[in-house]
Amino acid sequence: MPLTMKNYCTIYLVRHGETEWNEKKIVQGQTDIPLNKKGEGQAKELAEKLTHVKFDAVFSSDLIRAKRSAEIIILEKKLAVITTNALRERMFGRFEGKHINKLRKAFGELLLIEKQDYEVESDDKILLRLNPFLREVAVAYPGKNVLMVTHGGLLRAFLSHVGFKIPEYLDRPMKNTGYLIIESDGVEFEIKEERLFQKISNF
Repeated sequence: MPLTMKNYCTIYLVRHGETEWNEKKIVQGQTDIPLNKKGEGQAKELAEKLTHVKFDAVFSSDLIRAKRSAEIIILEKKLAVITTNALRERMFGRFEGKHINKLRKAFGELLLIEKQDYEVESDDKILLRLNPFLREVAVAYPGKNVLMVTHGGLLRAFLSHVGFKIPEYLDRPMKNTGYLIIESDGVEFEIKEERLFQKISNF
């Protein structure tokens, strides 16, 4: 439902920059892996793209790859990064530290899974921590811009929740430092812009 209130909060939901495990296609989950050099560069590039946006608050997952991405993105804006486990990545249990193909073999299409393993955190559990946090921030910052740096699994859970058609991973994987712009009045969410998924050329 389109939002009509003028005091909605605009939230930039950003995926963190690349890590060595991203590059090697290893499942990270809640394992605390730092950015690699490319990931730091991606965060700097996004900072330049968002230089025109006046952020009033910055939140990130408490995992270092997200926190460091947030610090780089808002370096020139001189804002403190507030960390929270509400934005932490999905827990992948025994699959963390293993190649992505292990997940594909176990569940089918990566991250578009009917959860069959209780070690893997479900979308419902993610939304129990994510949605109240998003709503709390939206109510606290009406008419403001807020940056949140988080993770791919969490972003997919949110997109599924709001009815967004998620591209298949092999066709359009999610970009590091890709982002969503959403508006919220503390109750409803509306996606205003999606720059999360990259296109794979067959040529």
